[in-house]
Amino acid sequence: MRAGIVALLALALLSQCVGAEGPLVSVGADGKLVYAPYTDQGDCIPDFSNCGYMGGGVKLPQAPVRETLVPQAGDQKQRIQDAIDKVAALPAAGGLRGAVLLKKGRYEVSDTIHIRTSGVVLRGEEGAILVATGRKKHALIAIAGSGKPQEVGGTRRKISRNYVPVGSRTFAVESAKGLAVGDEVIVARHGNAAWIAAMGMDKLNRGPDDAVKNWPPQTQEYRRVITKIEGDTVTVDAPITCAIEDQWGGGEVYKYRWPGRIEQVGVEGLRAESVFEGDSDEKHAWDLVHLSCVQDAWVRDVTAVHFAYSCVNVAATAGRITVQDCRCLDPVSKITGGRRYSFALAGQLTLVQRCTARNGRHDFVMHSRVPGPNAFVDCKAENCHADSGPHHRWSTGTLYDNVTCGPLNVQNRRRSGTGHGWAGAVVVFWNCTATSLDCQKPPTSQNFAIGCIAPKISGRGHIESPGQRVEPRSLYLTQLQERLGKEAVESVRGAPR
Repeated sequence: MRAGIVALLALALLSQCVGAEGPLVSVGADGKLVYAPYTDQGDCIPDFSNCGYMGGGVKLPQAPVRETLVPQAGDQKQRIQDAIDKVAALPAAGGLRGAVLLKKGRYEVSDTIHIRTSGVVLRGEEGAILVATGRKKHALIAIAGSGKPQEVGGTRRKISRNYVPVGSRTFAVESAKGLAVGDEVIVARHGNAAWIAAMGMDKLNRGPDDAVKNWPPQTQEYRRVITKIEGDTVTVDAPITCAIEDQWGGGEVYKYRWPGRIEQVGVEGLRAESVFEGDSDEKHAWDLVHLSCVQDAWVRDVTAVHFAYSCVNVAATAGRITVQDCRCLDPVSKITGGRRYSFALAGQLTLVQRCTARNGRHDFVMHSRVPGPNAFVDCKAENCHADSGPHHRWSTGTLYDNVTCGPLNVQNRRRSGTGHGWAGAVVVFWNCTATSLDCQKPPTSQNFAIGCIAPKISGRGHIESPGQRVEPRSLYLTQLQERLGKEAVESVRGAPR
């Protein structure tokens, strides 16, 4: 009798986790994914397959070698920079100017190497090692264009639907006049003071001298491309990952230009080691690769050893980036806030796949107010000193797909930092393994833990099939195959170079 009661209680708890309506994503009889809405307004788990180089499913290019360097004694910073600048001056063919190849050996580098021009790649032969000798906080390699999106005057249109659900690519505007297929646009989702209050983020500050601040009204800006226009209904290339609601401020769409943004650039095949003095030294290289003001770029098969902050740091001004087969090992810094963010994302439409970290803190982490989608796929971290997940202030639309790590959390971080509050929404933990998992539900949205394994799984988010893997194994790869076919999957599955 007692065993029967225990079994009934277990089933009741499981039904609370899964919900009476069954799985939110499943494989139908025809082999296609079936999405069940999780709200009456039609919100669904979004398609993450647009994450990555060229919008996902496109094989990373192999730039021809135009300059070759062999190791020499002394500081090689200027020598490498000069070779990059020579390639940058060449004409582009198919978007690529060429690669600088570093032959096997050690190259001491005292300061930041810059890639500022489209079509330039820095590549290492197997055994090529950069040694960051600079005794200050800096990125060893900075991929950076310039400027920011510039609104095209007269093109701003109000979204006329009072609710655009999560996962939507299509929405009505007050007038599509002046917009065209192929236009680069920003879809702006506003969050007004009423939304901030509904979130409880207007109650973080405790007085005029308090460093923790209430959230101000904010806007998430989704950089998209128009793929279809029918009357006053616009379709864009990738989904929206936070519902656009009139009551919370509504939304707008407008065209933009970005003359200073660079494209078709990459770093590949390199190992980099930062020189340091003592286990908590912070006066040395911070990031191996930092990306900003760039689109359609990649970092593949690189290893960062002893860097204080990250292997790859993707800024808010970067998009459609692929980071794959990279390693962030044994960072040297104090073990405290603002350090050891092994793979850190503030940009959108970024794919981080098959990457590993060791002795980091926030290994697979989202920064503040990041508009998704973004995806971490088949990544692993060990000896973690803190959790992975969105870190603060409402990053939306992140997929953690078959990620193995320490604690994995999406939660209200309340007064952490200067007022981190609700760290993320529409965060999907899919077939992940963690030492613990906390999946909390924010007001006005939802988070998801599906098919995850951890000794403790908690939170009031949508928790489905705890302790048991679900099909498909990889949500990202299955979504990619459905959108673009098996060849697209093979293009991103390729073994390291």
